[in-house]
Parts: sequence; C-alpha cells; structure tokens
Amino acid sequence: MVLPNATTFHGFAKENLLPRAGFITLSIIMALFSVSAVILNSTVIIVTILHKQLRQPLNFALVNLAVADLGTTLTGGLPSVVTNAVGYYIMGRVGCVVEGFCVALFGITALCSVALIAVERLFVVCKPIGTMTFQKKHAAGGVALSWFWSLLWNTPPLFGWGSYQLEGVGTSCGPDWHSRDPKNVSYILCYFLLCFAVPFAIIVVSYSWLLWTLRQVARVGGGAAAKAEAKIAWMVVAMVVAFLISWLPYAALALTVVFDPDVKISPLVGTLPVYLAKSSTVYNPLIYIYMNKQFQKYAVSFLLCGNNPWASEEEVSETQTIVTPVNNKISPE
Repeated sequence: MVLPNATTFHGFAKENLLPRAGFITLSIIMALFSVSAVILNSTVIIVTILHKQLRQPLNFALVNLAVADLGTTLTGGLPSVVTNAVGYYIMGRVGCVVEGFCVALFGITALCSVALIAVERLFVVCKPIGTMTFQKKHAAGGVALSWFWSLLWNTPPLFGWGSYQLEGVGTSCGPDWHSRDPKNVSYILCYFLLCFAVPFAIIVVSYSWLLWTLRQVARVGGGAAAKAEAKIAWMVVAMVVAFLISWLPYAALALTVVFDPDVKISPLVGTLPVYLAKSSTVYNPLIYIYMNKQFQKYAVSFLLCGNNPWASEEEVSETQTIVTPVNNKISPE
C-alpha cells in the first residue's frame, strides 16, 4: 500500500504537519548526518578488518556498535532523507513496520553495545571477580547477547503486543507511544524498563566503579599507567554521554506521551527528539577516532587515502587499545 500525499496511519490526520521548507530542511540535515554516519561507521569496520592490531577482544563491542549504527542509518536515516524530501511517508504500512522494527532493533543493539563496553572495561580494569582473563569467547558472547536481547524485545509488535507507527511529522516510523490500548501500554513500559533503563543502570554502575578505581590508583601514584587508563575511561564515558544526549529526549518524550496521552506536543517538538536520536550514529566513531591515537592512525589514513596530518613519531602506551588491570596497583588502606 502506498499512501497519498497525506498521512493516514493511526494518530495522524490528513494534513501537512510542517511547511514544505521544514520538510526540505529535515531532509538536508538527515542527508548530512546519514552520509557522515555511513562513512565513519564503515571506516571503523573496515580498518578493524584490515589491521590485526585492532582485532582485540575489547574492540568487538566497538565494532558491533559501528555495525548497529550503520544499520540504523541504512534503515532509518537514509529513508528519512527521501520521505522528508517528498513531504510524506511513501513506503506504506508494511514499509513502516519494517522500518520501525529495523531502526528499533539496531538502536537497542547499539545501546546494549555501549553497556557491554562499560561492563568489559569494568571486568578488565577492576577485576571484580578475580583473575579471570577476558578472551575472545567472552567478547563474542557479549556481542551475541546484545543482538538477542534487542531481537527479543523488538519482535513482539510484529505479533500484536505493541505496534510500530508513524512518528514525529509522519515521515519516519518507530514504536507506537500514542496508543492507549492496554497491550500497547504494557509493552511500552516493559520496553522502556528493559531496553533503556536497565542498560543505562549498567552503564552508570560500571563506569562509576571504573572511575572510582582509577581515582584510587591516582591517589597512590599510579603514574603513566593510571593516566592511560583514565584516557581510555574518558573516551568511553564520552561515548555514553553522547548516546544519552541523543536518546534521552526521545525516551522522555515517549514516556510523557504514555503517562499523559492528552499532553499537547507540537509537531516540531515531537520531531526533534526523533531525529536527534538518529544523529547518534555519527558521534561514536568521531569520539573513538579522536580520542584513541592507535585507532586514529589507521582510520585517518584510510579516510585521507594514506595521509595522516596528526601522525606523530611518539607512540606511547596510553594509546593502546588493550586495557590492563589496575586494581592490583591499589594498596589496601
């Protein structure tokens, strides 16, 4: 089914929710973000495949994050460029369900990957369960779990528990936050709790523990090793903050609509969190390339066809991708 020049799905009237110039502006913005996301996330994946030095267990989750972000861009970002350029949703009901499912699947996998990165750093640096060595099987298991968890909670709308509907100004699709059907409301609450609140709690606990450990190392004079660990910690903290800045407004808007269905939200206010969330696919590779010099060496050279204006002769240990445990440097008080 192809829609006419107006939105006819649940929750949207047959009217233009933005002036033509507004749709064109959204299309241009999403084109810039989508092209950047495709280039940057593809770079992360390609240079990791090409260079053995980057194929470490701790990088599995980072590559998984790039794959998820690339998937979000291809299934949500690029289609929104076209639909906004046209000014209405052109892919019909089936297309809406497919887009909503794919974007949600890749988006939750990305959030789970960020949580996975936090847990892995915690285990490697702080050794919370003793001397267990972090190996490829652990990294691969974590990646598989992130996809399983996302698939588990994004599949129910395909079978009647929850649904995917048009959102924002009616040019993209996602979980239906508007329906007051009890099945839909129960799904949205479970979805928010298990796919956003739980990963967020894991991230906060893991990084709080990690930063506390690094602070203890600094207190007893950890030296260069402590500085290296601190740089790595701040890199992933920056990734987490960027992700939450992108997705928190979307989650807050969704919960507002769920708990107060009569709230009046203008189309523009309802649209900004949607596209802010999709812009998250650009931030992670930028942060990783900028803050990790070992990765920067390969990524920048790849992007600039062999040139790296930031290359330096000095390669210190703090640029290494592998994180070494530091908790054993903390003497008991």
